[in-house]
Formats: sequence, C-alpha cells, structure tokens
Amino acid sequence: MDFRGGSPSSSTTSSSQNHQNNNGISALTTTTNTDPMHSWWESISKARSRIHSLSTLLPEHTPNPISSLADSDAPARSLLSSITAYTAVSLSLSSPSSGSGDDPICNWLYDTFLSSDPDLRLVVLSFIPLIAGLYLSRVHSLQTLTPSLAGFEAVLLAVYSSETKSRAGKAVVISIPDLSQPSLYHTPRVRFPVSSSKKKPDSAKINPSSLSKTVRQTVGVLSAPLEPQTAIKSTKRAVIVGVVLDCYYKVVSQMPSWSKLDFCRFVKEWAGQDCDCKSEFDQNEQNPEAVDFSNGVGEDENHEIEIEGNVLDNMKSLEIRDDDENLENCGARGTRILLPWELVQPSLRILGHCLLGPLNANDVKDAASLAVRCLYARASHDLVPQAILATRSLIQLDKRSREAAAMVAASAANTAGSNANTPSKAKKPEILLVSK
Repeated sequence: MDFRGGSPSSSTTSSSQNHQNNNGISALTTTTNTDPMHSWWESISKARSRIHSLSTLLPEHTPNPISSLADSDAPARSLLSSITAYTAVSLSLSSPSSGSGDDPICNWLYDTFLSSDPDLRLVVLSFIPLIAGLYLSRVHSLQTLTPSLAGFEAVLLAVYSSETKSRAGKAVVISIPDLSQPSLYHTPRVRFPVSSSKKKPDSAKINPSSLSKTVRQTVGVLSAPLEPQTAIKSTKRAVIVGVVLDCYYKVVSQMPSWSKLDFCRFVKEWAGQDCDCKSEFDQNEQNPEAVDFSNGVGEDENHEIEIEGNVLDNMKSLEIRDDDENLENCGARGTRILLPWELVQPSLRILGHCLLGPLNANDVKDAASLAVRCLYARASHDLVPQAILATRSLIQLDKRSREAAAMVAASAANTAGSNANTPSKAKKPEILLVSK
C-alpha cells in the first residue's frame, strides 16, 4: 500500500496557494479592465481598424487615401474632420444603386455605430443628413422601379433603437411656466408651516384646493415614449426619421460644416420648388412704403390699385411653379416630400443652430437662412400654423442677428477710418543746446 499521498497540512497549504494565485489573476484582470490607458489604446485600435476597412470599400482612384488618417493620435476625430473621407463616402452613397441591403458602405456605417466608441458614433451621425435625405427623397420619388433601401433603413433603425434604449420607455417632457405670473421668478412655492417641535406637517390640515390655486404646474410632452421597431413601415417612417434627426441635433455642435450644409440643402429640396413667398420678408425690407388702403383704394403717384386685383396677385404668388427654371434649380439628389410635424420639428431645431450658432461658418448660415425661408413658403402652402410661427420666428431672429453683425462691422470700420484719418500734430523741431 502506498502512503505517499501527502499529509493534510500539505494539501491545505497547496490549496491556499492556489486560492492566492486565483485572487491575484482576478485582481490583475480587474486592473487591466479599469486601466484608462488600456481603454484608450483599445479605442485607438478599434478606430484604426474601422478606417482601414473603410479605405478598402472606397474606389482606388480616390485622391489622398483616408488610410493615412489611421496614423494620427485621434483617428476617429481625424476621420470626422476629413472632408476627403466625407466626399468619398458621399459619392458612394449618392450613386443610384446605393442603399440596398448588401451596400458595403451602409454595412460599414451600421457596424461602426454598433461599436461602443463615442467618436466613431459621431462619424456615423455626421452622415445622417445625407442618408435621411437620400432615403426620404427616393421613397417619395415618382419612379416606380425604386431599388431596395434596406441599407439606409438599417442605419436609421440602428440609431432609432439606440435612442429607444436610452429613453427606457419614458416620454420627453418639459415644464411649461405659468403665464399668469409676471415672470419665471414669480412662480410661488408651497411652504408648509414649520412647528416648534420640527415634526412633519399634518396632511389633514393642508387643503389641496388651496395648493392647486397657488401652484399651477403644466407639463408638455415633447416626444412620446418610443416603441421598438424592427422595420420601417410607411406609418412609422416620419416618426423614426424624426427621432434620428433629433439624435443628430443633440450632437450638431460637434458636426463638421459640410454635414450641416448637406442638411440645409436637403431641407430646401424637401420643401419644394422656390416660390415668391419665401422672399416675403426681404421684399418688405426693399419696399418699406406700403400702399394705403384706408379708403378701399390704394393711391399711387401715377395710378390707382384696387384691393381685389392686389389680392389676386398675392394668391397667384402662392402657387408652386413647375417651370423649367425652377426645375433646374432643384437639386438632383433631393425632391419635394411630405413634411409632417414629426419631421419639421427636429429640422427646425437643427436649422436654428445653423442660423444662430456663433461658431458656424457664413456659408452654413446662408444655406440655413434659405432653407428656413423655403420651409416658411411650404408651411404657407400647407397652412400649418405651428410651422408658420416657428419659421417666421427663425427668420426674424436671422434678420436681427445679421443687422447686429452689420452694425458692429460698420462701427468697427468707422472707428478704424477715423483713427486713420485723424491728423497727427506736427512735432516741434528739436533744439540742441551746445555749450561753448
């Protein structure tokens, strides 16, 4: 019989050593997972991998290949700020055969958005105006043989599902102030009587009716709870795209200018062909002298204009013109679409940032100004009160900001001119005293 199995003390010692070794391995794993340097390097490696995979999907004759962006310290941010990469991807997405389920660019955008890296998600969100514009324009086009748009829908559904998960089935609400008060700072607060014993107030002594009279809290639902969607149906299309545009609005301050320009151009084309009523506010500035209709007839220096004729002329200016000139001005990639409030509301928010953002370039502000005026014309045609009020407000804010900027520039020019034209006093000749 062999008795060399070892004593109980030796087995206890070996088990304790194994337990210590296991604890050491788990502690090392935890330290590695929580190490900021490790997470930073993992993010860099993931961004470089996505850039290299994108470079293989783009045409080989692309100037300034984007594979060089992977060598930077922040590759995802470099990809976001690269106009070369954005132009190359835009050309691929704008081709007539793009947007299908097997589109490699759409698959790349879908897989990239599912990554947990926030900078890579910003890269995908920068293409949302282009994807949403192409998708809605092709859906509403008059072509019967429209190719499959499953690739575009997959990217839109990925962003929508992420927002649905983050909201956790809750609605987005806002507190509406009590308009019966002079200002926001006059809102009364409920103050319970504090007794000397510092006990909680007796609920039986508090009259609920008196509280309702003093405090009026109104809650407005900005966005209803989102329902999970596995496909984009025609009845849910506007809601899904509107939520995606709202996600774009949340990060619009980090978007490059060319992405904002694409959005403004698509909004202009969604509104339809140009008409005269989009320049109504500009015409009021150019013709400040209004015709007096107090007697039923407007008098001019040479002739009289009747009210009926003026009304007919104004009604004719409201029609949408389909002549060749307007068709040439219409973009090749966008078309006039249905504009429910679910699409108009986030679009106005984005346009408001493009108009009034202090760091936006002038071409972005000009494109947003034209898009807002086209939306105002469309709202006037469709008779949508809330859209008319919102677009008129943005137009007025745009005009005032431009007038203020012009006044500042004029005052600066006058100050510089006055300093340059101010004659300087002639210096007295120096007299040198020489001692003999």
